[in-house]
Amino acid sequence: MSVALFTLGGTIAMAGIGPGERPVVTRLTGADLLAAVPGLDTAGEELDVRDALAVPSADLTYRRLLDVVDAASRAVAGGATGVVVTQGTDTLEETAYLADLVWPNAAPLVVTGAMRNPTLAGADGPANLLAAVRVAASAEARDLGVLVVADDEIHAARWVRKTHSTSTATFASPNAGPLGHVAEGRVRLLTRPPRHAPLPSVDPERLDATRVALHTVTLDDDGWLLDGLADRRHGLVVAGYGVGHVPSALAPVLGALTDRMPVVLTSRTGAGPVLRHTYGAVGSETDLQRRGLVNGGLLDPYKAVVLLRTLLAAGAGRDEVADAFARHG
Repeated sequence: MSVALFTLGGTIAMAGIGPGERPVVTRLTGADLLAAVPGLDTAGEELDVRDALAVPSADLTYRRLLDVVDAASRAVAGGATGVVVTQGTDTLEETAYLADLVWPNAAPLVVTGAMRNPTLAGADGPANLLAAVRVAASAEARDLGVLVVADDEIHAARWVRKTHSTSTATFASPNAGPLGHVAEGRVRLLTRPPRHAPLPSVDPERLDATRVALHTVTLDDDGWLLDGLADRRHGLVVAGYGVGHVPSALAPVLGALTDRMPVVLTSRTGAGPVLRHTYGAVGSETDLQRRGLVNGGLLDPYKAVVLLRTLLAAGAGRDEVADAFARHG
């Protein structure tokens, strides 16, 4: 069995800070990462290491990530049992979800990273990498799409969230819990959710040209930040209060925007669904849907942005957007 490893930088690959007024971060190669993992040489997997990008996850883009996904697909076509991608954790929940939307293979693509760099006591990168390799090589992980492995937990990309800025247990799936664990070197799956069919491939140039805004609703929000938005963006995701509410003064502003772009309603809470027909006041979920907003379901605002931008870049209209969110949300 062979596993292809693509390294993209991030905390897991930070070896230290160089001296001087303008410090330089020393980055580890894939070979360096593997050399620091106890037990990997006896795990039984052959590793094909590819240093793809040495950038912080804050500098990853849709195009860069999809290039890695394409290369990972070619690795699978060439015989790889599975794929591991290491990257920074700042955007990992978004990049993993983007990869999951388009990943066409039964072989697992596993994304992992670290919260503590290798120079710190208790660095979590080696353990996360070892667990990720074991998951990528396992028959149990096939047909689950893109997975995130960290802290010996296995999460579905479509549900995982980064929930803490520093904790090594930062990754969680508030709506579903982990799919399984890695214990004593063994991959243990507790549940197997059905996969969504991958979205059609997207022209990278159209993806670059397609832009989606995210507006988080705050107390006494009157929507002035949305003035002129339809001239600058192709879609909008709204992170509303609770189950999908906004101030009554904001409701007509959002309704007017639906005449010019798809507007998706999500919850800013981080867990739980947007409701559909429980509340009826102005600014409620029922009122906003009547005004044309698309219900985002269980998708958090960040994943909703990824899905909406990918759909619009593929030429989806409002009805197609609504249908896609009904499936994925």
